[in-house]
Amino acid sequence: MYDAKTQKEYIQTGKALLDQPDQVSVEQLPILRKLLRFHEWKYYVQDDPIISDYEYDMLFKTLERLEVAHPELVTPDSPTQRVGSDLSSDFATVTHLSPMLSLENSYNAEDLEDFEQQVRKLTGEEGPITYVVEPKFDGSTVTLIYENNYLVRGATRGNGQQGDDITPNVKTMPTIPLSADFSARSIHKVELRGEALIRKDYFDKINQQRAIDGLPLFANPRNAAAGGLRMKDPKEAAQRRLDTFVYQMTFAQDLNGNDATDKFASHSEMLQYLSEIGFLVPNDLIKVCKNITEVSDFCKWAEANREQYPYEIDGMVVKVNRLDLQKQCGFTSHHPRWAIAYKFKAKQATSILEDVIYQVGKVGAITPVAKIKPVELAGVTVSSVSLHNEEFIRSKDIRIGDHVVVERAGDVIPYIVKSLPDLRDESVKPIAFPTHCPSCQTTLVKEEDVAAWRCPNYHCPEQVIQRMVHFVSKNAMNIDGMGESQVRKFYDLGWLNNFDDIYRLPYDKIRSLEGFGQRSADNLQKAIEASKNNPIRRLLYGLSIHHLGRKASKLIAGQVKHVLDLKDWDLEQFTSIKEIGPILAENVMAFFKIPENISLLESLESLGVNLNQTEEDLPVELPTDGPLSGKTILFTGTLVQMKRKEAQTLAEKAGAKNISAVSKNLNILVAGEKAGSKLKKAQALGTVKIMDEQAFLDLIS
Repeated sequence: MYDAKTQKEYIQTGKALLDQPDQVSVEQLPILRKLLRFHEWKYYVQDDPIISDYEYDMLFKTLERLEVAHPELVTPDSPTQRVGSDLSSDFATVTHLSPMLSLENSYNAEDLEDFEQQVRKLTGEEGPITYVVEPKFDGSTVTLIYENNYLVRGATRGNGQQGDDITPNVKTMPTIPLSADFSARSIHKVELRGEALIRKDYFDKINQQRAIDGLPLFANPRNAAAGGLRMKDPKEAAQRRLDTFVYQMTFAQDLNGNDATDKFASHSEMLQYLSEIGFLVPNDLIKVCKNITEVSDFCKWAEANREQYPYEIDGMVVKVNRLDLQKQCGFTSHHPRWAIAYKFKAKQATSILEDVIYQVGKVGAITPVAKIKPVELAGVTVSSVSLHNEEFIRSKDIRIGDHVVVERAGDVIPYIVKSLPDLRDESVKPIAFPTHCPSCQTTLVKEEDVAAWRCPNYHCPEQVIQRMVHFVSKNAMNIDGMGESQVRKFYDLGWLNNFDDIYRLPYDKIRSLEGFGQRSADNLQKAIEASKNNPIRRLLYGLSIHHLGRKASKLIAGQVKHVLDLKDWDLEQFTSIKEIGPILAENVMAFFKIPENISLLESLESLGVNLNQTEEDLPVELPTDGPLSGKTILFTGTLVQMKRKEAQTLAEKAGAKNISAVSKNLNILVAGEKAGSKLKKAQALGTVKIMDEQAFLDLIS
């Protein structure tokens, strides 16, 4: 953009203007604007400022003074136009010129090789294929539109088809040119994609200041960037100091409306051109690779050095370099077939294991939980990490006082990777796994071929509490407003000792408890009364019979008219149900052989709890000729046009089988609003067809 000669001229001009800023004339406005844009480029894009902040401010104030005196001479790309003064109460929705798709994910060299084979199959290319590898920034996506060289619109990613118009905020970012010389390539209208983010060091400064001001800290730079894009006041947005890296030209037209992307032969040429006309392009972390092996090696190098980079990156993006091959590859409804994301492993951190506590589960399993010195990990403060069982502790050689490496598996579940024995001192001590239950002091038992120690005392206080917590949970009896804290409180008051006590709670006394009141007590009573009408599959699941999960509960409920009929069932009857094995069958039979349990169920029925099979318990006969016959389906996120249960019923009527988890067995994922980890996992698998709610309705209609 600026050759050595031009830079030298700008430096000399700047010195002359700074010597006598009051003498700068209106005729010098064009050169003053160019000079300020040059210094913005040096500071924000090159990260190599050659004048002080004070000197820049002096030049900026000179420009402001002249433009105030001559408002008719203000241009749209003047540096003074970066910060608007008007507040925006909300944002208009705008449609992108081209859809913003997701990326298919890869995690290792084998995935990259599979990607190349797909590219060769789609293109028929037999010779060497070159790729561009660039950073996958962990920020917030923006789209930029320029017409006649001027920036006319900036927008958020939104839903991929439409986004929020954030043009005033985009103009505050010095790394986004307000004008650029697209006409040099005969481009009249262009849409660019970029990633807005905050430097890690400046993010730390922002949080330090927020701590001083008594404000909540930002969890990570990505959240801070996303919030900055949507500030109502552009001046406040400017204070976030967002940088935007441009990585794609997705749409280009000449004056006649013809496609102008053919002005470039390759993606690398396109990036080079964008860099030359003033856009921030991560040239120091982009590489053109001559084969997929070189791609893999560069991705591994980038992952090993990710912490050295001043911005957060969570992977690398691999793109076919030749644009003609990209067109041959085309797109799916979800992602371009010519690009793939190489995802880095979950971030790790080192902490100190300060203590181990032991939790008692609903069936007596003892789970050790490490209490570590709080550590920031992938945007979350982690202080507790499950150690699973005694064998896990022994195999990892974990000790109290150890320095341990912690990561968030899948960026969700904290996990101790290993201890660091070389850092041990005399204060470190082995973890002594308890021999007695921490709740009732009963001697623990361990079955052969089972990793967990268990408390065999069915009446252990903590087991009683955990069973009732499970009984009222969403997937069991679904009693809203009755979580673990309420169960513990009622247990401590002597009101709860078994499931039937839930239906005898003294609501008049509950209304007088601290934290309760008339409304909350009334709502709790309504929820408990409503639970009496649940299908028996929910009741069976809520009984905490060892190994009896939701799916098996539904299978059994579909074959029994009344819950108490199960006391007469034998092993053959249970195992005749597909997917019910002998171990589970023995556990259910054992439960129904205990007179105390039969009395409990009879008590529940006398209190109005349903024990009869309902229509919802009956097995669904899936049609064999429906539009989804033979397919498995899963709904995630918030559905707008119907409740999830309605959607699942519609899917079954169309022939699909509803399943509860993302795996290689899943065919279709319907993602509603705020879809989370299930959507990410499905995208990572790459074999799952992902659609929104409307696409699902269109498909089954």
